[in-house]
Amino acid sequence: MITDAIRILSVDDDPHMLRIIKIALSKEGYEISQASNGHDALNLIQKKGIPHLAIVDLNMPGMSGFDFCKAVHEFSDLPVIMLTAVDEEKTMVEGLKFHAEDYIVKPFKIAVLQARVSNVLRRVESFNYTFEPIVKVDERLQVDFPSRKMLVEGKEVSLTPTESKLLYLLIRSAGRVVSTDFLLRRIWPLENAYEDRLHVHVHRLRRKIEENHKEPSYVVSERGSGYIFSSKAITV
Repeated sequence: MITDAIRILSVDDDPHMLRIIKIALSKEGYEISQASNGHDALNLIQKKGIPHLAIVDLNMPGMSGFDFCKAVHEFSDLPVIMLTAVDEEKTMVEGLKFHAEDYIVKPFKIAVLQARVSNVLRRVESFNYTFEPIVKVDERLQVDFPSRKMLVEGKEVSLTPTESKLLYLLIRSAGRVVSTDFLLRRIWPLENAYEDRLHVHVHRLRRKIEENHKEPSYVVSERGSGYIFSSKAITV
């Protein structure tokens, strides 16, 4: 199902904070879903699909905000804004370096939150659509990102975390070239990764999804620039 609405997942164990976030961002035209902890948030993603953005508290029962980020980034490149009362420099640096696109300290101004959300969405990448729980590319290929699994001609095929994130980035921008530099930055943000490393993972992904990996029809190379995922058959 293709939709123009930008979907945002708000994760916080404080019901009052969830209400504030929903009111503030609904006014901007965003579609808001909510969870009171990290486990419920992951279950919601499994049920409803990957949103455009998550706004996540840090200290929550059962699963911290950082642990949620680690879990969701095992299968996607979901952008995250940390929204927390923790203003310790060490924690802020860890959040920005390893887990999130932005870090906002409570209490906050509504206008600041709205502006930060807009900036992150604009900076990360544009979106053609949001994902359903199962992304049906065509009759031959379906992808379940949270489970890191695909159905290829009816056969279940597993994805590694790197393959899942790579496929997520390509399908998210289906029909448009995704530059090699962008893929390297998003998949290995803390490493000096080079094109050869990316090529290895593209090759492995193609062997899993293409009818003929030597003549790919899904993940197509754009010489000198990057890769494009064919959008001709996508039916999400």
